[in-house]
Amino acid sequence: MPRNHKDWLKAYIAYAGVTEAPTLLHFWTGVSCIAGALRRKVWIDMKRFQWIANFYIIFVAPPGIISKSTTADIGMDLLKAVPGIKFGPDVVTWQALVGAFAANGESFEYEGEFVPMSALTLVASELGNLIDPQNRDMVNMYINLWDGRKSLEKVTKTSGNDTIERPWINLLGCTTPHWIADNMPTATVGGGFTSRCVFVYADRKEKLVPYVDEATNGADKEDRLALIQDLEHISTQLCGPYTLHPDARAWGHEWYRQMWSGDNQLFSDDRLDGYIARKQTHMHKLALIIAASLRDERIIMLEDIQLAERMLTSTEEGLPKVFSRIGRSEDSLQAERFIQYIYSKGGLSYGEAYFYIHSHFPNFHDFEGILSGAVRSNQVTMMQRGNEMWLMPMNIIPPNNGNTKS
Repeated sequence: MPRNHKDWLKAYIAYAGVTEAPTLLHFWTGVSCIAGALRRKVWIDMKRFQWIANFYIIFVAPPGIISKSTTADIGMDLLKAVPGIKFGPDVVTWQALVGAFAANGESFEYEGEFVPMSALTLVASELGNLIDPQNRDMVNMYINLWDGRKSLEKVTKTSGNDTIERPWINLLGCTTPHWIADNMPTATVGGGFTSRCVFVYADRKEKLVPYVDEATNGADKEDRLALIQDLEHISTQLCGPYTLHPDARAWGHEWYRQMWSGDNQLFSDDRLDGYIARKQTHMHKLALIIAASLRDERIIMLEDIQLAERMLTSTEEGLPKVFSRIGRSEDSLQAERFIQYIYSKGGLSYGEAYFYIHSHFPNFHDFEGILSGAVRSNQVTMMQRGNEMWLMPMNIIPPNNGNTKS
């Protein structure tokens, strides 16, 4: 059966985009869906290693603003309807993961031979159900799985040595900056696991949709079925290595040279060194996914890798916000909230400011210290308005109506 859509990712975004979540989250959910359909049946052969089509995608947003789990579930609901796709446990320990791999071994035919694999997709509305960053055994397992090891061995108390042939894992999880700050030590940022993740940050709704059913069209069921059928087509028809078109390879050479020229702004944050080192891998994995979304030919075109680079870069703006709370005291976080509150109000009186933050800094001298730091760092300015002193964001200068003195 031919495909229903010429561009599955674009069609999926149109289907899922009736919700309030940002398009970027829908795009990466679609990426996880295609990866889950492809499993380990496709790859890019680099002779000494292979790039395989799996992703660790993590949605990060403050609680109650973006429907992270709903956004992920829209795509995973489609993937679960595809025959033969296996999902891992909802709550993961490394022992449970090994057991799930062992129970879901399979094989596919390529060039007249049957190739074994054990492929699982993991999804959770709470990232803590999938990984404990303090558990080194679990973290190391995730690192090895992302790297595409040919086999995985683990010693268990009940069954001795378990060997998993060609394991493959695809992960989509949701969390908050608070969870990351509470559970990921400073040393882990930019390290083995986090550098293998694509963190997609959002802190605002893209649009307001009070009733989602009103935003769907009359062919919603048909659209869903067509998307599932295309995923099944991708799952069954695509198998074997992908090649880079000569134009895509030439572009990749120039991109790599520029990436390591030292001019990239990401180099200014040494916490992102690990991510920078793996951005080339992320980009080619994503280019493969984009190519699979568009065509059955196993070739990555110039426009595929260019789009992959743009979509990865679009997530990088949020990386500082993802890790901003790690290693910081509660007092410094409260001070940040205080400044954000001033900006959200467009300015407020001295008395209102003290009332807002008094519960955390009841000592007046502490309040004065926080305020002095905000002024000295050029984030806030103090201005006389009538009989009151006001705290104003530096980028908002109130009109001089005769009652304001700077």
